[in-house]
Amino acid sequence: MSDLARSLGVSQATISNAFNRPDQLSPQLREKILAAAREAGYPGPDPLANTFRRGRTGAVGLIVHEPLQYLFEDVAAQLTMAGVARACGEHGSSLVLVPRAEPGRPDVVSAALVDGFVAFCDPLEPARRELLQARRLPVVGLDAPVAEGQPYVGIDDRAAARMAADHLVALGHRRFGVITFPLAPDSRPGLVAAGLAAPTRYVANRARLAGYRDALAPVVHDGGTVAVAVAAGVEESHGAEAAASLFETPDPPSAILAMSDRLALGAVTAAAERGINVPGQLSVVGFDDIPAAATSTPALTTVRQPHADKGAEAIRMLLAEAPAPTVLLLDTTIVVRTSTGPPA
Repeated sequence: MSDLARSLGVSQATISNAFNRPDQLSPQLREKILAAAREAGYPGPDPLANTFRRGRTGAVGLIVHEPLQYLFEDVAAQLTMAGVARACGEHGSSLVLVPRAEPGRPDVVSAALVDGFVAFCDPLEPARRELLQARRLPVVGLDAPVAEGQPYVGIDDRAAARMAADHLVALGHRRFGVITFPLAPDSRPGLVAAGLAAPTRYVANRARLAGYRDALAPVVHDGGTVAVAVAAGVEESHGAEAAASLFETPDPPSAILAMSDRLALGAVTAAAERGINVPGQLSVVGFDDIPAAATSTPALTTVRQPHADKGAEAIRMLLAEAPAPTVLLLDTTIVVRTSTGPPA
């Protein structure tokens, strides 16, 4: 940069502006500088050196605890990512994807060149929490706080789950099945003896089970039944497998509450394979309101949550110049479609 400035008779700052702030120069002068740089084989200021000089990178890190392909294969995650990307664009920030840590490899959290992190994790692993504390960068949780008292953006999962169960109770159902996400990294799929009191390390799971329990407790007290099945994963096939285990119980459910639309759609498929009519013989309620919920047959009753808005608000909270709220909970609603009706 110094050599170019000397040869062209301009300041070093002018050379820097040609690459970093082109609006500060006339088009003719900028083209003259860039042509001289190309001839000299100079590609422009070193990005890493610029980071140290400015004290910021212009990038945000998105930490996930799933394989990276999850962000592009799961529909709810895609919608969240769209909101993250939109807010990054508003602030002129780049986005660095930080995948889950793999055994024997350095954790990208410790070396990512970013100005802060959004943790799309539930929960964040203790080792990563320590790395973040050591880096002293701002962190915002997405769906769950990184640690007690830390800022995060999410929904009231307990109230949303209670809303879904209340809908089925109001229709008159008394025999319920619940399909939950895995309760722990090593949890086994299938029926869980502890039912709605099943312990889980995941914040959203725990809150949704509590919400279902809030709404169904009076029904159970009056002789109703609730069976809980743990899904092996988050795909439709996992929902179908969990529903199959519910259908095989001595008192099979007349209504199923699933923790996601994909699991719920799997339950509808499993019912159809057994000749169980939805909603004539079985009502199914999902969670998320992904696009497929409205177009499925029957159309899926579900809890609508603002995925894209959650992602966008997490980025805005992270990059806000003024102090941001510690917790931002966005609204959810129940969307009633044709997958639910009174019990037969």
